[in-house]
Amino acid sequence: MNPIYEIYGNDAREMTKRLMAAADVAVRIPKGARIVIKPNLVNASRAENGATTHPGAVAGCIEYLRDAGFTDISVIESSWVGERTANAVSICGYDRVCEEYNVPFYDLKKDKTKRVETPFRPIEISSLAADSDYFIDIPVLKGHCQTVMTCALKNLKGCLPDHEKRRFHTDGLIKPIAALASVLKPDLVIVDSICGDLNFEDGGNPVQTNRMMLGYDAVQVDSYCCRLMGLDVADVLYIPLAEKWGAGCSRIDPEDIVRLNEPEQSREFPKVSGKVNDLVRNVSADGACSACYASLVRALYIAGKSGKRVNGKIYIGQGNQGKTLDGIGIGRCCAGAGKCIMGCPPSAKDILNELF
Repeated sequence: MNPIYEIYGNDAREMTKRLMAAADVAVRIPKGARIVIKPNLVNASRAENGATTHPGAVAGCIEYLRDAGFTDISVIESSWVGERTANAVSICGYDRVCEEYNVPFYDLKKDKTKRVETPFRPIEISSLAADSDYFIDIPVLKGHCQTVMTCALKNLKGCLPDHEKRRFHTDGLIKPIAALASVLKPDLVIVDSICGDLNFEDGGNPVQTNRMMLGYDAVQVDSYCCRLMGLDVADVLYIPLAEKWGAGCSRIDPEDIVRLNEPEQSREFPKVSGKVNDLVRNVSADGACSACYASLVRALYIAGKSGKRVNGKIYIGQGNQGKTLDGIGIGRCCAGAGKCIMGCPPSAKDILNELF
């Protein structure tokens, strides 16, 4: 049995501590271990916006570990390409958490890297992440414009330098995400599903689901989260591939789910709306980075609420560099378009101003 523990509520700190206590996490951690905690700080927006990990989850994790006698603890992360991690740390409240608990925060954009062989190709990974003794992955369960959903496995992408993140997008995301998961396996996954945005990875439309989960197998946890969102594991292509490459097992038996309490209201999880697919029906994406693609989707979403639509083809992504494009280009990679909205990435506001 490889259990997944589930708890309902909205106090991330206390929920995290209860999950870790129920799972008896401390007995699995080697004495004197170098422990790293990796939240999701993809951008500079507060957790209530649906994109980033609640700081209380990390605070609760630190408290549990300290009470269990562990002292070598650090928080690690890097925001997506185009965002300064320091901005996210400040806006999301992680500077205050780390100061309160006297725990260092390391911006992985500045870390040394290790070149690691994977089933797909060599990947450069943060040394702090790769060399830790115990890796705790604390993602947000949310939708994703390009991969349908993002949780434990995709959150590992924050352990890469920016040039490697760009290369992941050039390679189509699916294979490199699965390959990374096969060599950087979290020892523990704690999922923040209190109010993730079920459509956009950059937040803006948070859905209050008031729950958190804990598991030891990132593939299994992501598979369970797919089920919650009304998705089949096959809909999220990197999950079965990660399983094939040895990152974990997707099997979930009924007895694997251990609920610590019951929700005050119905525990039915909201399903993915398919809104993103509708918004990008005229978009040709080739190796688009998440920040650039998310800006475009956000702009199209805002415009759509006012009844505005773009006629003609929209191009985005690194695969369009050097090409002559008959349509609208998003970002400097698409400078060969008849009209190009420059930036790396351009903001949603810039795209709105230029398109409408």
